[in-house]
Amino acid sequence: MHLQITVRSYSPQVRKQLLDGIARIAKAEAAAAGAPREPEIRTSEGANATFNDPALTRRLGAMLARELGQDNVVEGKPEMVAEDFGEFGKAAGAPSVLLRVGAVEPKKYAAARASGAPLPSLHSATFAPDREPTIRTGAAVLALSALELLGKR
Repeated sequence: MHLQITVRSYSPQVRKQLLDGIARIAKAEAAAAGAPREPEIRTSEGANATFNDPALTRRLGAMLARELGQDNVVEGKPEMVAEDFGEFGKAAGAPSVLLRVGAVEPKKYAAARASGAPLPSLHSATFAPDREPTIRTGAAVLALSALELLGKR
């Protein structure tokens, strides 16, 4: 028998606790069922949680709200998504922030909000960004963020 699962957490400590608990439960269930041997438990290397540095997030958020308008900057909530961006800041030993740029046509966004229907995610085959405004805004966000971090206005 083969069981494969995905484990996600917001911190390395919680990830370790989850993996240890899964191993403990699997072994106990095998023993309780009288399995002929203890289960083999293997874990593959997983990505660390992506963590937005709070001070850097506040700094860039304030600057982007000032430059793009307060209504155009929204602080997102933590999500359990598969993302390896967190590895960059960890490898560099530097604070990092993952920024997202809205990409949906305003009318489609309003309709989805009104109906409660989810919009296609970035890796969906049905993801279709409003190309020109998305590229323009993304480039502006990157340039403004770089200028802020370099201390140039």
